[in-house]
Amino acid sequence: MNRTPSISSVTTVAADEDKGGITQNGATKHDFDYSSKEMGTREEDGKGAEANIMLQTADQPQEMDLEKAQDQPKAPTPGMMDPSSFPDGGFEAWLVVFGGFCCLFVSFGWINCIGVFQDYYQTGPLSNFSPSTVAWIPSLQTFMMFLGGPIFGKVYDNYGPRYLLLGGTFFHVFGLMMTSISTKYYQFILAQGICSPIGASAVFYPAMSTVSTWFFRRRALAFGIMASGSSLGGVIFPILVTRLIPEIGFPWTMRVAAFLILGLLVIANLIVKSRLPPAPKPLVLKEFITPLAEPPYALVVGASFLFFFGIFLPFNYIILQAQANGMSSYLSSYLLAILNAASVFGRTIPGYLADKYGRFNIMIITSYFSGIIVLALWLPSASNVPIILFAALFGFSSGAFVSMAPALIAQISDIRQIGVRTGTMFAIISFAALCGNPIGGALVAGQNGGFSHLQIFSGMMMIGGSTVFVLARWKLAGLKLLTKV
Repeated sequence: MNRTPSISSVTTVAADEDKGGITQNGATKHDFDYSSKEMGTREEDGKGAEANIMLQTADQPQEMDLEKAQDQPKAPTPGMMDPSSFPDGGFEAWLVVFGGFCCLFVSFGWINCIGVFQDYYQTGPLSNFSPSTVAWIPSLQTFMMFLGGPIFGKVYDNYGPRYLLLGGTFFHVFGLMMTSISTKYYQFILAQGICSPIGASAVFYPAMSTVSTWFFRRRALAFGIMASGSSLGGVIFPILVTRLIPEIGFPWTMRVAAFLILGLLVIANLIVKSRLPPAPKPLVLKEFITPLAEPPYALVVGASFLFFFGIFLPFNYIILQAQANGMSSYLSSYLLAILNAASVFGRTIPGYLADKYGRFNIMIITSYFSGIIVLALWLPSASNVPIILFAALFGFSSGAFVSMAPALIAQISDIRQIGVRTGTMFAIISFAALCGNPIGGALVAGQNGGFSHLQIFSGMMMIGGSTVFVLARWKLAGLKLLTKV
């Protein structure tokens, strides 16, 4: 009888490890096998090895009883792919996490301080340009960093992280050095908006993909620890930039930041490595599109796309909104540091809880919370205390998205294609990041300097994205609210 894989069985129940091959993360030990197109057809050797609890026939019920599942023989899996082969810890694995921490410190951590540059350019060298026009610089930073995902993901899958890290180090540092001597709008666009984030992208993706190869049951926690590097970078870089510009000027401030980034990337180049050997394959454009035919993957990407429309608006405009409501320039310069400091906990604690209670479950909770506090707290805030409180709460809740989104993709993917699949997701959502800030700037200009329309747009986009995450969870596990997914 022909058997076809059931996507809905990928992440359906939580049980102890010794029950029928069910792992602690709520998936079978072959959750990476949920697509037969990705793993290839199994050889029929007449020994019944093809029978698997993840496979179901047309005349079988959608959900198999766990006790019956224990009696089902499991299909053989490649040694490097078997969940038991993932170290899930040890000195070498955690050293890779530290290297990833450094990579995200200098890539996403740098992107997290875009609000500082929006404020500086708008009141300084580019004061004759509209907020919407200035916003294209930080928006291009975010867009270019994520757009390279499919290309860098494919390079990673074929050749590993080494060449990407070396090239990324050069372009990121070179772009910031060129920014230090820029004076014209187009120069800032080329140096800070294009060159530097291309390098940051080449650093960001191998770090995210490499950690996936070392962890399985504790993957969300490892991602959270690594992603906290971007939070720490988001604390240090805004303070460094705002404090040094008055002391040593903008050019040398950018050079100091570039040298700091260079030092951390030297460390990352030495210790970041994949557990799996590279497997060069020819470039096939179809492999970037095929995952979108899988409903869970497409829904996760769609949810992330909507969420990205709103998530960067507080980062980019909270300083200007606070100053418009009477906050001093000195105090407002610390808002991004407060936001990113809180996200250190937002990227580690939810990761730990996700491995225990389900990654989709925790993502839905934190995503909804992000949208709600934008509408319920940031929108009506008109004094220092609620704005500072919002910065801390939003930093915590939004921080979970950065660490959890790649973990969701890894949960529903073949780990050997993690580079392409993660890169495709980030490339698609990069268009939301590109358009989000200019749309926000246009909303502010259209309201004659008011921020309520921007805040409503931000909150509703995040709530919309959270709702699509719910649909992705429903596709995987149905309406069972207490199921670990």
